[in-house]
Amino acid sequence: MAEILTPIKSERGWVIQMTPEMAREARAAEGSYLVIYLSESGISAEILPPATDEINASVKRSIEKFGATFAEMKRVGD
Repeated sequence: MAEILTPIKSERGWVIQMTPEMAREARAAEGSYLVIYLSESGISAEILPPATDEINASVKRSIEKFGATFAEMKRVGD
């Protein structure tokens, strides 16, 4: 049975996490995302690879350092 993928709306288009089969067919890393854009000339897409360990660690450090600030920004709607 085919898997149903639910796109997530972003500022510029839609994001779908690629299935392992999609990643293999596209010769992309497992865990990659497909970003779909609409324009007057048609539809375009790009593949975003999964975050590296270095990026994940950097984000974690930022959350630890600025977590309270991020929470306050979210609270006030910024």
